[in-house]
Amino acid sequence: MARGWRIQHKLLLGVVLTVCVLGLVLAGTLRGLWSYYQTVNDVRGKLGELKSAEQLRGALARLVSPNSMTRLADAPDRLLEPLNQAKTRLREYSTELDELASGSPDPRDLVLERELAGALNKDLQALEIALNTLLAPRLQTPGEPSGRDAYIVAAQAICERLDRDSRDLRDKIHEDLDRHINVSRRNYQVSLWIIVPASTIGLLLMMGLMRAFYGWVFNPIRDLREGVSRIGEGHLDVRVKVDSGDEMEELASAFNAMMARLQEHSTGLERQVAERSRQLVRSERLASVGFLAAGVAHEINNPLASIAFCAEALESRLRQRQAKGPGPDDAEIFSRYLAMIQEEAFRCKNITEKLLAFSRGGEKARERTDLPKLIQAVLDSAQHLPVSRGKRMELDTHSAAGLTAWTNPEEIKQVVLNLVVNGLESMDDGGVLTIRLGSERGMARIDFEDTGCGMDQTTLENIFEPFFTRNRTGSGTGLGLTITHRIIQQHGGEIEADSAGPGKGSRFVVRLPRQALEGGPAQNGQNNQNFKGPRLAA
Repeated sequence: MARGWRIQHKLLLGVVLTVCVLGLVLAGTLRGLWSYYQTVNDVRGKLGELKSAEQLRGALARLVSPNSMTRLADAPDRLLEPLNQAKTRLREYSTELDELASGSPDPRDLVLERELAGALNKDLQALEIALNTLLAPRLQTPGEPSGRDAYIVAAQAICERLDRDSRDLRDKIHEDLDRHINVSRRNYQVSLWIIVPASTIGLLLMMGLMRAFYGWVFNPIRDLREGVSRIGEGHLDVRVKVDSGDEMEELASAFNAMMARLQEHSTGLERQVAERSRQLVRSERLASVGFLAAGVAHEINNPLASIAFCAEALESRLRQRQAKGPGPDDAEIFSRYLAMIQEEAFRCKNITEKLLAFSRGGEKARERTDLPKLIQAVLDSAQHLPVSRGKRMELDTHSAAGLTAWTNPEEIKQVVLNLVVNGLESMDDGGVLTIRLGSERGMARIDFEDTGCGMDQTTLENIFEPFFTRNRTGSGTGLGLTITHRIIQQHGGEIEADSAGPGKGSRFVVRLPRQALEGGPAQNGQNNQNFKGPRLAA
């Protein structure tokens, strides 16, 4: 119907049709109201006129009644009072006619009433003359009965005309009332013929316009919104189809063209991202291999150097023995050098064992673990270590007695032992290591606070990197905290390191889940993204 029209033209068409229908309904309503107003005014005026006319007729009825006609011959003076009342009522009726004429749009409507009122006035005057004549002394003397009878007959004829004219006046008023009511009924019917069809047409028109606007505006907007929602969900291949033939169709075409270009760019970007990701993975693997190799070389180089030094010394001592013969202290020297070789060899073995422990990704069974009991057992074992001499370890469980977590007890024992030993090694004699237990965000929390040497910002940033160590004894491999971080991460927990600065102590905070995670053990280690642990190439 309106294909190819602009939206503003469609809206203008709907507005014009609506205004036309409303105009018809308003015209019919105003016409009916105006007719009602005129009818009410006319009927009110006619009712007032009818009331005056009825009072006039009542006064004339006393004047023209049979008893009055009988008295006309015997006592004409008794008719003077009814005559005066009739004249008074006639004047009142004439005043009512004047008021109606002043408010009537067409004074010709009251012509007949005025004529009848004038005729009644003349008849009343003639009757008054007749009565005055009958009451004259000349007509009352004997010998002139014929003149008296003539006036009586004339007065009776006047009374008959008065009776007839009063009836005609009343009938005329009733006819006017009927006429006004009929006119009002016709106007009412005309108003109905205007309002009812106009309202019906308007209702049908509004329904048709609403249906049309759904097809012109609402449905295209709905399709565009659904298309945008689908695209927001990541479906870049969605296209919006709109056949409204207006700006909505143009908007949908422009939107589809934009999405086609966006899809092309997205496809190209995805290919580039995939290629760059593969390159990045290769680079990270190479970097991890290089980092691991550098760390292993650095850590194993010292014990290997010691082994080589001892071997060279032994070889030199053997040459001297072959040349000069055995000396008195050869056994002691050989024993010391062999012990050093054995010690450094075990040191290399310890490094390789920790590397193997770090590289193993297998998960162990987990269970509900009583943390206070587990930590106390670790502290009982750690107090016999040489590094714990002259230092105090305190466990605070007042606010978390019976605290449990979903863990592998052996791995968590290793975590606690690593952190306890790390704290003990950082303190001098008289230092205090405090362990506090609590709950936070539905997880079990363990705080390790020491009064040791503390850490600077560089140490805090690299504390969990493999082979990174600031151990004061120089005996650490730099893998203990790395392994600790991996175990906590695989449990779906968190670990934080904090220090106020060098010489101000350190604090490690460990959070462990209190319930089994939905992802299972293999997934738990991947769910925690709060801390980035170091990665080693396999």
